Parts: sequence; C-alpha cells; structure tokens
Amino acid sequence: MPVPWFLLSLALGRSPVVLSLERLVGPQDATHCSPGLSCRLWDSDILCLPGDIVPAPGPVLAPTHLQTELVLRCQKETDCDLCLRVAVHLAVHASLQAQVVLSFQAYPTARCVLLEVQVPAALVQFGQSVGSVVYDCFEAALGSEVRIWSYTQPRYEKELNHTQQLPALPWLNVSADGDNVHLVLNVSEEQHFGLSLYWNQVQGPPKPRWHKNLTGPQIITLNHTDLVPCLCIQVWPLEPDSVRTNICPFREDPRAHQNLWQAARLRLLTLQSWLLDAPCSLPAEAALCWRAPGGDPCQPLVPPLSWENVTVDKVLEFPLLKGHPNLCVQQVNSSEKLQLQECLWADSLGPLKDDVLLLETRGPQDNRSLCALEPSGCTSLPSKASTRAARLGEYLLQDLQSGQCLQLWDDDLGALWACPMDKYIHKRWALVWLACLLFAAALSLILLLKKDHAKGWLRLLKQDVRSGAAARGRAALLLYSADDSGFERLVGALASALCQLPLRVAVDLWSRRELSAQGPVAWFHAQRRQTLQEGGVVVLLFSPGAVALCSEWLQDGVSGPGAHGPHDAFRASLSCVLPDFLQGRAPGSYVGACFDRLLHPDAVPALFRTVPVFTLPSQLPDFLGALQQPRAPRSGRLQERAEQVSRALQPALDSYFHPPGTPAPGRGVGPGAGPGAGDGT
Repeated sequence: MPVPWFLLSLALGRSPVVLSLERLVGPQDATHCSPGLSCRLWDSDILCLPGDIVPAPGPVLAPTHLQTELVLRCQKETDCDLCLRVAVHLAVHASLQAQVVLSFQAYPTARCVLLEVQVPAALVQFGQSVGSVVYDCFEAALGSEVRIWSYTQPRYEKELNHTQQLPALPWLNVSADGDNVHLVLNVSEEQHFGLSLYWNQVQGPPKPRWHKNLTGPQIITLNHTDLVPCLCIQVWPLEPDSVRTNICPFREDPRAHQNLWQAARLRLLTLQSWLLDAPCSLPAEAALCWRAPGGDPCQPLVPPLSWENVTVDKVLEFPLLKGHPNLCVQQVNSSEKLQLQECLWADSLGPLKDDVLLLETRGPQDNRSLCALEPSGCTSLPSKASTRAARLGEYLLQDLQSGQCLQLWDDDLGALWACPMDKYIHKRWALVWLACLLFAAALSLILLLKKDHAKGWLRLLKQDVRSGAAARGRAALLLYSADDSGFERLVGALASALCQLPLRVAVDLWSRRELSAQGPVAWFHAQRRQTLQEGGVVVLLFSPGAVALCSEWLQDGVSGPGAHGPHDAFRASLSCVLPDFLQGRAPGSYVGACFDRLLHPDAVPALFRTVPVFTLPSQLPDFLGALQQPRAPRSGRLQERAEQVSRALQPALDSYFHPPGTPAPGRGVGPGAGPGAGDGT
C-alpha cells in the first residue's frame, strides 16, 4: 500500500538531498548495466537456495561489491513507497556469462531475483572490474532493516552481504522511565493498527513474542527485564496490503545485553554434547574449566583444550571420555569478559569433589610430563614445592599407575586425569583425631584428680559434641522413581541444591558403582539404617511413577519379577519403607515431597500421607524446616535458604516442564503476555 507523501517527508526529513530521491513510475522491477555489458531480469522470483560452493570450470563472472541507494516508487504524484536500488559490481574471476542472484530479507518479507549478465570478450581482464548491473528495486517499509546477499548460480565463491537500515516514522518512539520502557504511538484516534513484538534471529525465522490489534494513540509499557538486543517492534495499519514498519531500538542498550546473558542457559544433552539457549545470537567463545571446592575461581583448561565458537541453539561437543562434577563450561564475550559459567555435570554426578586434576603432556619419542592443577598454577610432579599436590605427588603418581584415577580426556598431545584425595584427607584426620583422643585422655586424668571440676567439664564436653553434630549437618536419604532421564536430572538438581545447606545428602544417582556392586535392596537397606541411626531423615520424592509403584505394592505386597532395572532403588526400597509406615515408625524419620504441576499431594497413597508431604518449590521453607534436626531452633535464615534452593532448582524445572523451543506459559512481553495474547494475527 503506498505511503502518503506527507508521512514520507516526515520520516525522511527536510534535507534537499533526501527529498530529491529519484522517482520510479510504475510497479514493474527493472535492471540495467554498465556500457558494453548486456543484462536482463528474469520475469519471476526464484527460490532462495544458494547451494554449496563448487569449483569453477574456468574464468567466471562473480560479484565483488554491493552498493545500495534509496529511491521512490510512485503510483501517483503524492503516493510513493520507499524502494532499495542495488548495484552489483562484477569482475572476471573464472565464464563470460553469469546468473547473479540477489536475495532480500526484511521481516516478514523475503524474495530472490535472478539477473543474467554477459560480458564481451574485449572487456575481459582477469581479476579486474568489468562494470556493474543495477536492480530496481526492492520495496521495504519505513524503519525496516533489509539484508541483501548476492552470489552466482552455481555458486563459485562465498556470497556478498550488505545490511541497509531504512528511516523510521516519527510517530513510533521509544522512551525510558526508570525501570520501564514506553512505546509511544502517536496516531489519530480513529486509526486501527496492529502491533507486534518479535525476536529478530540472525539464522532462522523471527520468533513472535506478542501481538495485539489497537486503536488510536497508545503507550505500551515494557519492563526493562523484557529487553534484549534482538527485540524488535512492527507496526502496520489494519488495511489490505498495508506496509509494515519495523524498528529494533535495543541493539545497543546495555540493559538489553545484560538481560540477554542473564536469560542464557547452558544445557547438557549427552556426556559430550551441550547447547546454549538464548533469545538472541551471542558473539562468544566457550571452554571447559576445572572448579575445585572452596570457592576458588574455575581454571580454564586451555591448553590443552581449545576455545570453541558458540552459536545459539546449535549443539556443541567437547571430546570428553567421562563426565565429572568439577568440570564446568565457561563462556566469554568478544571483549574476553566472563559472562556465563555452569557446571553441567553436577546435577547428575553430585556436588563438587575434592579431586586433583592431573594434566599429562606428551612429546616426541614417548616423552611425557605430569602436573597437578592448583589455584597457584600447574605443579609439576614430582616436585619439592610446598603445595598440597606436591606433598602428595608420590601417592598421586602411584594412584595414576594403579588405575585409581578417572581419565576425562585423551588425544595425541596429552590427557586429563581426576585423582581422588578423600583417602589422604581421611588419613590426615585420623592422625588429628588420635592426637585429640590422647589429649582428652590426659585431660581426663587431670580433671579426675579435681572432682569438683569433673561435672562442669563433662557438661562442656557434651555441649561441644552437640554443636559439632549440628555443624556437620543432618543426613538425608533421597528416594525417587526413575520415571525418565529428565526427571532424574530434576532430582539431581534438587540433591545438589540441598547439599549447599547443612545437609548430607545421599541419592542413588551419585552411587551407581556401589549400587551395581551391592544390589538395590542391600544398598538401600545399608543407607536407610545409617541415616536413621544418625538421626537423619528419609525423603520420599513422589512422581506419577512412584505413586504407581506404591499402589502396586499396597495391592499385591510384592514387586513383579524382573520389572525393575539395576538402578531402581525406589522399587527395591519399598520392602523396607512399608514396615516403618505400617508399624507407625515413619513420623519424625520420613517426609514426602512432590513437584508442583507434576503431581498433586492428594494423589499420594493415604498410608504415606501419615507424614508431611510438601509441594516444591511452593512449600520449600516448610520442607527445609522439616529437614532440620528435630530439636534444632527454627533458623531465621530459613527463607533465605529456601530462595537459594529455589534459584538453583529453577533452571532444571524450566528445562523439564518447558523444553527449549516451546514458550513457557505466562512468559512474554507487553500487556497480557502469554499464549493467546492478542486479538488476531
């Protein structure tokens, strides 16, 4: 639909240079070329299929440069459309005749045209420009961004590309007010128009976010957290064949770039593959790093590994042999600033371990060297340095040779090994405890000689033991039914979050080796007995699969033969759990839980509702309170800890209930955001 000249003059300004744009009369496209060349435009558009680059059979005519110019295509003297003229400069690289494709994309329109060009033999100079061909013209809306590509058919070289931003109409303005952003549309009261917000994608089609049909002047309010660099606005009058105006005003907004990184999520797909979920493209690189317990920074494993370019929603791979909870992915932007870091394997493999990472470097003639990664750097082994790895270097090398270290990565240049340090720490603490016992025995003899002080000493000793047990944290055994791999990742995320609190969490996900060696029944029986003897709590995490198994047991009293796998500890545990409930021993030692939107507490069999059953994350404070020591005072930080667990659990919940590519209910931008918002399309 032609735009009135009054609006065009408002958009283009009063510059004589701009207002004197060349006018084209008539709706037909056309082409012309430099003197000496012959060219013609195909009658209809073609499919935009560049194809792969193929070797040239000889000298070919190829595009070398794109040049654009704004012109006006007018139906009447005062009704014109903005149009983009494109000049393609050509050179002989390898045929004296070529088919040149021009591809245009301006949301929501895309088209491709084909130009045939022929060069006389007299003008052929290899590698030199032979002239240009001009295409009139591609119509585009005010405020839109037009992306242009040019290549030959067949394609002998990488395509040329160019982006042209057209001026916007003044009645669409963006203003800021504190944490809010206002879209101000100054149109007449009787004007009906459509407004759409979308994420403009570099690769793939745009992603619509919100749409509504409106009337008259409007002020649309957006929260600053909704802004991302690729958030664009499209406005058009509700008339047949109307021109749509596009504007992307947040590309350089610092808040939008900050929001983009906050919305980005790393997601583990398999042991070796992962991807980045984000609303917009991110110019970034990623690498593996090693994070040790204790709050030290994650140390990049570059070298021996390398940085990888990251593309949003594209699967990336690292050449790992095994996963490890201390392995993390860190991502930096183009200015080498760390923006995102996630330990992807922690949810399935448990919390950080006190392991030492050994880096093996291989040289010519089977020469190799080893060093241990520490906060101060990589300590060569063996070494006389005063670091922890240097002091234990001989033992670490013995563990490596005896196969007690886990190999994480291997290639011709080197390898990575994770060696456990727990046993050396236990030996050291055993000596410390022995010294403490000897000191306590000597102190007892002295105090027994002073009977008046004996009772006071015993009272102080009892208080110290109690405070030590409280600091150590209550034991918690987490039982669940392995309904599917997504639910297992959700359970792993919950267990990892609980480990950040004063709790000692046990879950079969982190003990697969022991579970396979002992068998599910024996493993659970030992864990349950140890947990209850220490005054701990058993958490029954109910899901639809767990409810079905419980109902089966309550009806038949026995599990079907061969119906469970080697890691299904929940089914195996029912033979020990049910007696505790049937004989009334469960209250105080058991609690139940289920996830919001996955299972209603009323679906849990009545027998198991004799203990509290909490929904997560809505009842996290009460759930954490039930996991505390029975006589422990209610901590004033309980709400803060609940928020901490909720934040850690939220990415796993989003991934489980809303897989990437499906919009989450209730999320979006603009008034009434969410599914079904708007009056039409």
